[in-house]
Amino acid sequence: MKALVTTALDPLALELRSVPDPRPRPDEALVEVHATALNRADLLLAVRRPVGSPLGLDVVGTVLRPAPDGSGPPAGARVTGLASNNAWAELAAVRADRLAVIPDGVTDAHAATLPVAGLTALYALQKAGWLLGRHTLVTGASGGVGRLAVQLARAGGSEVTAWVGSAARGAGLADRGAKVVAGYDAPPTGPVDLLVDSVGGEVFAHGYRLLRPGGVAAVFGNTVRAELRLPADWGHARPGVRIEYLFLLDEVTRRDVPAGLALLLGLVASGTLVAEPGLLTTWADPRRAIAALYSREVNGKVVLSV
Repeated sequence: MKALVTTALDPLALELRSVPDPRPRPDEALVEVHATALNRADLLLAVRRPVGSPLGLDVVGTVLRPAPDGSGPPAGARVTGLASNNAWAELAAVRADRLAVIPDGVTDAHAATLPVAGLTALYALQKAGWLLGRHTLVTGASGGVGRLAVQLARAGGSEVTAWVGSAARGAGLADRGAKVVAGYDAPPTGPVDLLVDSVGGEVFAHGYRLLRPGGVAAVFGNTVRAELRLPADWGHARPGVRIEYLFLLDEVTRRDVPAGLALLLGLVASGTLVAEPGLLTTWADPRRAIAALYSREVNGKVVLSV
């Protein structure tokens, strides 16, 4: 089969090579891959893994052979799920408990946006508990996770402020029901009950200052690569505030992944959640997709058709 793998010249200059077909474990299904997505986590792994390593977490395809232990979707099912860094290939062995069946009306491209970004957004909001009548601030709201978090928070009954780096990055978020604040030098006002942060640095620090007592800061990234800094009165002025760090690949070990994906897929099928990719391109030449993700020229997810 063909797969995109890391190279010796440049780990981000991925190469399409012939590699052996996967050999699924008893708890893994063999999936014919139709689409996948590009995440910053994939690119971080690319520079750390040996030459010739496969990549890819988001997977969409058809089950060719179900898991031998009888778990998971049956043969012929259209599925999406979380792969083990092996989704950028024609075939992937995927844990049956990381797959969900795609309902009619949800395209491959839409489904490919959901495993990493959708589950991260869902779990971050669930850490806050009740959303109805509360106020959520989403930083980095133009990204794949942020755009879904905005919509999920609104669907849960929360008022939402979407904080983005520029007006162009915020395009479309007002249509999803958010108040858009553009420019990190022009911070929003509060108070808020939930902060969903992926930016870090001063953006996180400002968002934290807006939290009400008893609020929650759910952090899943640090794009500015800055140390976490809290105000001097961080606890006294905000009693009961919690800071939760969410690392998806750890979080899913304690979660019902098929149930989470089924919820997201159902919301897409009903029109409650819009999961359109910001860029859809072929996997045969991923250079454009990688460049677009690095330069932040894409709002939302980058999806590769296989």
